[in-house]
Order: sequence, then structure tokens, then C-alpha cells
Amino acid sequence: MQFTTRPEIKGTFGVVASTHWIASAVGMKILEAGGSAADAAAAMGFTLHVVEPHLNGPLGDMPLLWRGAADDAPQVLCGQGTAPAGATIAHYRAEGLDSVPGSGLLATVIPGAFGAWMALLRDHGKLPLRAILEPAIYYARHGHPVLPRVAATIDGLSDFFRDEWPTSATTWMPGGSAPEAWSLMRNPDLADTWERLLAEAEGATGREAQIDAARHVFYEGFIAEAIDTWMRDACVMDASGARHKGVLTGQDMASWTETLETPLSVDYEGWTVWKPGMWSQGPSLLQALRLLDGSGIADMDSRGADFVHTVTEAMKLAFADREAYYGDPLHSDIPTEMLLSRAYADTRRGLLGPKASLDQRPGRIDGFAHQADAAITRAQASEEASGGGVGAGEPTMAHLSEKRGDTVHIDVIDQWGNSVSATPSGGWLQSSPVVPGLGMPLNSRAQMFWLQEGLPTSLAPGRRPRTTLSPSMAQAPDGTRHAFGTPGGDQQDQWQLMLFLRLVHSGMNLQESIDAPLFNTAHFQGSFDPRPVRPGHLMVEPAFGEAVIAELRARGHDLEVAEPWTVGRLTAACRTPDGMLKAAATPRLMQAYAVGR
Repeated sequence: MQFTTRPEIKGTFGVVASTHWIASAVGMKILEAGGSAADAAAAMGFTLHVVEPHLNGPLGDMPLLWRGAADDAPQVLCGQGTAPAGATIAHYRAEGLDSVPGSGLLATVIPGAFGAWMALLRDHGKLPLRAILEPAIYYARHGHPVLPRVAATIDGLSDFFRDEWPTSATTWMPGGSAPEAWSLMRNPDLADTWERLLAEAEGATGREAQIDAARHVFYEGFIAEAIDTWMRDACVMDASGARHKGVLTGQDMASWTETLETPLSVDYEGWTVWKPGMWSQGPSLLQALRLLDGSGIADMDSRGADFVHTVTEAMKLAFADREAYYGDPLHSDIPTEMLLSRAYADTRRGLLGPKASLDQRPGRIDGFAHQADAAITRAQASEEASGGGVGAGEPTMAHLSEKRGDTVHIDVIDQWGNSVSATPSGGWLQSSPVVPGLGMPLNSRAQMFWLQEGLPTSLAPGRRPRTTLSPSMAQAPDGTRHAFGTPGGDQQDQWQLMLFLRLVHSGMNLQESIDAPLFNTAHFQGSFDPRPVRPGHLMVEPAFGEAVIAELRARGHDLEVAEPWTVGRLTAACRTPDGMLKAAATPRLMQAYAVGR
């Protein structure tokens, strides 16, 4: 038997996995109380706002995949908010900006995660809203053992909070200094916010009516009013090094709604893989699979140099297309069918050469070639990008990039066979000041936009930013249903691709696939301020071994060897046709846990 850091969890009643053990325990508690996968996932999500506030928050965003037990395919619940009515290129340019700041009030879009959670609960939940919010209220009120990374993040920003974001200092440094690692950390304002929301929502009769009332309170009631009132006058320091007012209003929040969509999918080796749409980066994984189908990847050792090199080169091509063509299909013409077609992949597969490519190589599609040229020009201008102001940066592995945000992930399968894969993010404590009285900061997802006209990712009112958030579902040839994902910004679909390929080709179980050494590239245009580009970059875990690392260097990769057990935060769950449930979570950072029985 191959050693794994943890057992692959097995059972028949229910399984949960998340990036924090407390959230996973909460999810299992909800399943034990008779809740569905929707109930458990939502309770886990609200708990993660409290215990991982440097990674996500209530005013953030979230794509979610839901698959009912009888459904042939999942649905996408889009909790990605859109740009406010006042978020125009002309306005940002008039503020003296040539890019959207990576932090502060101009970086925010309409908060979407809450609406998505409410829609999921209303349509697929079983328990009352109070049962879902009570764990989050408990930990916000009574405290939770603060993670060392949270304490370090607050400590590193303590002077800035005191000088520039006093509402954040009050919330995250109630005693005047950053909390000590593992001390009890509380957020009483957040607990009060949820208690007031529940009190108002419970004036309605019936579970569904109360959930709808809670959504109204959030987007049109006292929460939206508090945000609107504060945003009228607030002018805060952001990553640009200057103070700016925001443009988000209460009317923006009142006019927005979450949407239910059909996912994109491809078939691969008898499997079907589903991802959110072109407003996410999820289709990059699908494109990579098309490129790798027929590349000989099935015969490669998944711990060997051929595998690492081939997958890396495929990802470079897929992500080059992400930068050229992805965006909100409700506002731009996106060549989705072409990008995901076998014929298009066939024209690109020959670019997977024996040496590491140092070029940005988006495909040239008839009618869209100008977008490929523009993407190359942007990347060339960003090759020397570095730094970024306070609170800016890619939400990648927090331990690899100080003072930056991150993301969380949730997978749940219940006793009936319903499943959820969700990636909540945004509203990080380090990227925006806390809204007075609410105990929660706004998101900074608008930094995905460009301040150039004519792009699918140009800033425009009502447009969704092309997010990095990207949960996954898949179905094996035998009918086994999988839900999986990871935090990690631009790395999300890279690490998920490796997990999936190992499940398909290497005969590994969920935990073995997650424990296996990981890698990622920052070769392409980064999604987050300052949008860096590192041609030929490849980060690998040392567990690949010296021989593999030397071979990758010889192939021309600009190699960065990470510290052991530091790359990736994958979690996964699956259900076999006979009803067996399985789950696994990464040992990296020693936070994520899978629970089940």
C-alpha cells in the first residue's frame, strides 16, 4: 500500500472537505442534523469567513457547482458580482489611474457570494437559515484559535491599519496590536450583523420566505445601507499609493442578482469534466485537456520530467488564450465553441515542443486576432512588473507571497448523493478596510479588469470580471461523480489539472493524487495587481527529486524549487455508483481536512 499523509476518507452517509478543519467539522455537523449538501456547504462557507478572514469574507464572490442526485450534469451558481454603475474607464482615468488598484474601494465589485449562498439554500437546502449561520455567529462571538498566517498578516499591516484604515484596526486589532498566533480571535461586529439579519428575516413565515427576506436585508436593507452611507464619504489609501473614493452604491447592490447557468464541459478518456463559464478561468483546464488528449500524457510517469514539462507547456498555451479571449459573454463576443473544440486543439498541439517556451502564444482566431495581439503587447509590458501597493497582489499561496490574500474551497456530498463544489473568495482583511459596524471588508475583484477599451476584460458597468475562481466537477466512465478544487489564484486550474490527470492515468486514489508533488507556472500574465509576467517560470516541489529537477532545467525552464509540502491546497470528494463516498484534503499548510462516515 502506498503511504499517504492521511487516509482517504470513506463512508456512505456523507463527506465534506474544506481548507480549514473547523469548517469541515461544521459541515459534518450540518449533515448529521439532516441537512443537505447545500446546507452543509453554506454553513462551511460562513464559518470560513470567520476562521480564514485573510482568505475570504461575506462581501466577497463565489462560483459554485451544484449537482443534484438525479441530475445528469451540474449547474453553475454564479455569485460573481458585476462592476458598479460608476465603474467606467473614464472615471478611473480621471482619477489618474492607468490600472485598477489591487486594494481599496475602487477595486470592489458588487458582493455576490451572499446571494449565491441564499439561492442555494432556498432551492436545495432543508434546514432553517439560523442553523446555517449559528456556527459562524458562535466563532465570531466567542472566538476561534487564530491561524499563525492570519496573525502574521495583521501584524504586517498593523501600522497601515492604524494610520490609514482605522475600521480595520478596530476589528482585527481590538487590543491595539495584532493577535498572537493560536490566541482566541473574535469579530463581535460580524456576529451582531448576522444576528440582526436573522432577527429581521425571521419576521417572515417559512424557511424559504426567511431566506428570501435575508437576501433582501443584505442587498436592500441595513447591510446595503451601511455600505452605501460609508461609501459616500470614505476616501482611503489603496495600492496605487493614493487615496480614492469608491463607486459602489446601495442601488448597485439592489439591482444585482445571482444567476444559474449551464457549465462548460469536455470529454476526456471517457470522463466528462465541468467548469464555470468564460467569466472564470475554468475553461483553461478544459482547453489544456484538449491539448493533452493525444499528446502521449497517459503513458508518462506523473512524477517524471516528461509529465511536468508537457503539462506546463499545455497550460502556457491555454492560459495565453485565457488572457486573449476570456471575459463576460453577456458583454463580449467570446469564441467559446472554437476554444474548446478538438479541431482548435489539433492546430495547437504541435506547439508542445521539447524545450520550454519563453513566448506568449495565444491562438489566432478569425475575427479575434487583434485580441491575441493585444494580449501579447500587455504581457510584454508587464514582464518587469513587481511590487504593488499595500494589500495588492495575486491571491496565491499566502506563505509564498507575504501580505496577500487567498481563497478557500469546499466540497460536499450528502447521503442522498447531492454534491457541491464551491470556491468562495474576496473580502480579504488585507485588501479593503472594514465597513463600519458590519465587521466585514469589501472585495477587490475589480482588479481583474483592464482600463483599455475594446477587450473582453475592459472595465465596464454591469460586467463580470474574469475571475480566477474555478470549482470543478467530473464524472468517470463507471459513473463515479467527483467534486474538487483549490484556492490559489492563477494556480487553481493548474493544480486541479494535475489532480485530475493522476486520477485518470495513474490509478491513484484521491489522497494519493493530492499528496503527489505539485508544480505551477507564472509564465503568463498574472491576474492580480501588478499583473506580473515571468517567461519560462516553473515552480516545483522538491519531492520530484534532483534528477527530474535537473532535467527540467536542461529543457529551459526558469526553475524555482519550493520548500517541501508548500504548493497547492487541493480538496476532493467523490461518490461511486454503489453509494460509497470518499474524500481527501491536502496536508499542505496543515489546515485542510476531510471528514465523513
